[in-house]
Amino acid sequence: MPRERKSVTAAQVADEFSRTAKVLVRHFNERLGEHGVSTPRSRLVVEVARSQPVRLTELALAVGIAQGTASTLVDALVRDGLLERRTSADDRRSVLLHVTAQGAALAQSWATSYEAAAEELFRPLTAEQLSTLVDILRILSTHEAPDRRPL
Repeated sequence: MPRERKSVTAAQVADEFSRTAKVLVRHFNERLGEHGVSTPRSRLVVEVARSQPVRLTELALAVGIAQGTASTLVDALVRDGLLERRTSADDRRSVLLHVTAQGAALAQSWATSYEAAAEELFRPLTAEQLSTLVDILRILSTHEAPDRRPL
C-alpha cells in the first residue's frame, strides 16, 4: 500500500532547503579545503577558465554573487597569480579576465574535487530524482523577484 504523504508548508520546505544548503556548503568547503582553497575562490577560477575571456560583471552573474564580492575575490586571485586582467582588443576601456597557467592547472584539480564531492552528496538520489531536483531549482532561481540581486 502506498504511503500517504503529509501536507507540507512552504516554510517547512524553506527550513529543509536551508539545512540542506548548509550541509552542501560544509561538504564542498571541506573537500576544497583539502586543496587550500575556499569554494567561492575556486568557483571563480574554474568559471574564468571555462568561459574566458570574461568581464567581471558576467563572472559575478555566472557564479551567482554580487559584483562587489566578485571584485574583491578577483583582486586576491590576481595577487595570487591565478587570474589576470587584460585590456580588451575591441574596447580599451573594457577589462577582461583570463586564467593564468597556474590558475588553469588548479582549476582542473578543483573542478575534479568539486565534482567528486557533488557525486558523494547526491549519491542517494536516482537519476530521475536528480533531474526533478534540477527542474525545481531552476524554477525557483528563475522566478526570483526582479529587484533582488544575488548574494
